[in-house]
Amino acid sequence: MTDAPPPLPALPAAVDRDRWQPLPRRGALPYALGAVAGLVPVVAAVAFVAASALDADPAWSYAVGGALLGVILGIWVGLRRHARLGWKLDEDGFATRRGNLWRSETLVPVSRVQHLDLERGPLERYLGLATLVVHTAGTRMAAVKMPLLELEDAEALRAHLAHQVETDDAL
Repeated sequence: MTDAPPPLPALPAAVDRDRWQPLPRRGALPYALGAVAGLVPVVAAVAFVAASALDADPAWSYAVGGALLGVILGIWVGLRRHARLGWKLDEDGFATRRGNLWRSETLVPVSRVQHLDLERGPLERYLGLATLVVHTAGTRMAAVKMPLLELEDAEALRAHLAHQVETDDAL
């Protein structure tokens, strides 16, 4: 008599195993804030130095204009970076994709999964998001992170992958 393995935990209904899944739109806010924080000081400083070198008066007004330009560029860059992230769960394992010009795709076969974590910072908790961390066997890439997933999706993915790992270990 053989015991049939228990069924896999259900994934969210919207998950299509044949295509890359995008991240939720509200996850774009952390990316935009990060890009703004990185670009504003740089663009403002460049504008101030350029205005000073050209003897533009007052140079601080160019720095303010540069800061505003940095905000606009930061929002645009953050939104574009967010739109280039995706994930897929299929029979081969869990895959992540990021980037456009330099695209990076990482596949973690279920047989290589050691354990799974969910991380949630204050902004992620406020937005109802979570980061899924898939710890793998081996040393090249000890963990693969998929940031800013819907909390429900992250929990379902963690349960699904954990169940697959347990089922594979039992065989």
